[in-house]
Amino acid sequence: QVQLIESGGELVQAGASLRLSCVTSGLTFSRYIMAWFRQAPGKEREFVGAITGTGANIYYADSVKGRFTLSRDNAKNTVYLESHTLKPEDTADYYCAAKLDYGSSRASTEVPGAYEYWGQGTQVTVSA
Repeated sequence: QVQLIESGGELVQAGASLRLSCVTSGLTFSRYIMAWFRQAPGKEREFVGAITGTGANIYYADSVKGRFTLSRDNAKNTVYLESHTLKPEDTADYYCAAKLDYGSSRASTEVPGAYEYWGQGTQVTVSA
């Protein structure tokens, strides 16, 4: 059984930093592209970033580029999202997702429907 479990979300003030973690089990982690998406109340799920199985390629949404950093530890089956200079508009539920790495293009990593497995989400709230 595949599980993705996010943690690290909390209420912070604008300008703060957070590190979210997503621990996985039940899959061959290094074979999967791992991504982070977020969904704010009343909005559609939004791509944040993705990292390929080896970590060789990392993609970011323009809205977080330069502030957020994705990384993965294949020995720990874990992917991380470090966020800095948080803004109120970063407030959302953050989800990690996994899909097999077939050498996918950047564009395909941004589509929620392309992902096979999802975590339950962790809430990030940024106060002004």
